[in-house]
Amino acid sequence: MSASGQSGLPSEVLVVDVSPRDGLQNEASPVSTYAKFDLVRALSAAGVRRIEATSFVSPKAVPQMADAADVMAKIERRPGTDYAVLVPNERGLERALEAKADIVNIVVVATESFSLRNVNMSVADSMEQARRVAAGAAAAGTRRSAVLGASFHCPFEGAVPEDRVLDLVGQFVDSGFIEVTLADTIGAADPAHVARLGQVVSQRYPSVELGIHLHDTRGLGLANAYAAVTNGYIRLESSLAGIGGCPFAPGATGNACTEDLVFMLESMGIATGISLPALIEAARAMPAVVGHGISSRMVAAGPRSVVSLPG
Repeated sequence: MSASGQSGLPSEVLVVDVSPRDGLQNEASPVSTYAKFDLVRALSAAGVRRIEATSFVSPKAVPQMADAADVMAKIERRPGTDYAVLVPNERGLERALEAKADIVNIVVVATESFSLRNVNMSVADSMEQARRVAAGAAAAGTRRSAVLGASFHCPFEGAVPEDRVLDLVGQFVDSGFIEVTLADTIGAADPAHVARLGQVVSQRYPSVELGIHLHDTRGLGLANAYAAVTNGYIRLESSLAGIGGCPFAPGATGNACTEDLVFMLESMGIATGISLPALIEAARAMPAVVGHGISSRMVAAGPRSVVSLPG
């Protein structure tokens, strides 16, 4: 990816919106299938090039995602946009392939304590399952992307050693993954940590297309995004209106806010291909969908919130 006019900054990055999946999965009140379809439509219309539309997980584990097949059947697919889904196992992959997902996301959590709570299996067993899912996706000609949950901090074990992260990324590479996303699942990473981990992963595995999943639990979401784009990460995952969290991770509050992230990137001259006014308009509708307030600074700033963008 070529550099922009500002030293050390890329000319563009891929912003992935995860609000239809990671954003909504933690909501206690049911969100209608139509509202989910409308959310995906609004993100597509705004020019978001990759959307995590849903997850094919057990409805007993995550009731909010029980309508995954219906969501995928109803969305209007915009040319140039990839519609990704999260799959936890081979049954989830089967459902994702039936739904014609463009990309399947496969998660392995970095620590034993969190893995047992998240998927009820060891890290080694979870990685073996990821290998089988990846092989099945490859055989079907479907792109696959690996996510390493709790790459920075675990809610049960604390800071995750870099050697642990490098080992697990290496296992993803050996399983044929090109894309790997490091997830700041509980929003405890800091910019120096993000920068350092991006550097060591990129040095050890230069073929990996590295991404980061951003949370804003401690107010460092945008600072971590800046550290990411200056240290080798080419994908940034965030959520419209800053909604979301992980139901299995204590303290994992909202994701980094997509419209705030896009404003920062575009202000720095880093292209996202996303219409910020359209994104803000979509975010304004979110309180009615989720039934509570949102953390969007761009929505709070009002109509003049985009005036400082270049051009």
